[in-house]
Amino acid sequence: MPSFQMATIFLLLAVVMFGGSNAQLSPTFYANTCPNVTSIVRVVLEQAVQSDIRIGAKIIRAHFHDCMVNGCDGSLLLDDDAARHIENACPGIVSCADILALGSQIGVSLAGGPTWQVPLGRRDSRTADQAGTSGIPSPFDDFSELQRKFRDVGLDDSTDLVALSGAHSFGRARCGTFRQRIGTDTTLDPTFSEVLGQICLVGGNDNVLTNLDSLTPDDFDSNYYINLQNNRGLLQTDQSLFSTTGASTVAIVNRFASSQSDFFDTFVQSMINLGNINPLTGSNGEIRTNCRRIN
Repeated sequence: MPSFQMATIFLLLAVVMFGGSNAQLSPTFYANTCPNVTSIVRVVLEQAVQSDIRIGAKIIRAHFHDCMVNGCDGSLLLDDDAARHIENACPGIVSCADILALGSQIGVSLAGGPTWQVPLGRRDSRTADQAGTSGIPSPFDDFSELQRKFRDVGLDDSTDLVALSGAHSFGRARCGTFRQRIGTDTTLDPTFSEVLGQICLVGGNDNVLTNLDSLTPDDFDSNYYINLQNNRGLLQTDQSLFSTTGASTVAIVNRFASSQSDFFDTFVQSMINLGNINPLTGSNGEIRTNCRRIN
């Protein structure tokens, strides 16, 4: 057989065996085995948000961290009411990784953000990485490091970076993640810097929280990008998207600031891209019966 034909056959086999895992993800994956999975997660989150307005931001942060560490495989251990309710209704069927993905979408929509059909069918890792890794973006990363971490997992270092950073439209951050900017960072609006200095006192508690978005802190909207235009991004990594001279991200920030629908549409696609990072499918991994520990 000619060598080029052998090479073609080998390539096709490789795609089937190793490269097609993302194609197994589908919004209808649980249609026959756990058809109420989405409504169960929604009911739990609708109740949870009454006592913790930050729940949506917490879940999407966990999903992001999960996907940035070895792919979206539930390797971060969770203590989650939605997982317990789903396990009671559909024992051994729905993965913790999928619960995070669904919870992220529902949390965003409950805060006024977009809705989308979440591709499902992930399985959970048999190992747990509670501490995370250096691959997770840090609020202290410089712009080039931030971009590299996105590229390393196959995400676009401009559009995906800016869109997914928009998850900071809601939620809170600890003083310890931005204290170093107060009174020293020239890309931080001086008036805003003074406000932050009153919240995060010199020598004070690094665990004090403040809003990631000072305009509409509990709503998922495009005001996050308007903050960046006004040098009122809370984290260094947020403001760097707009204040890094010549960066490809500046024009995207401007686009999203002027068009919330553009932001929402792009955010949805970027969330799907995030959720497609190296999922375990088929017979790989496991379905955890308790998201706090491996089986």
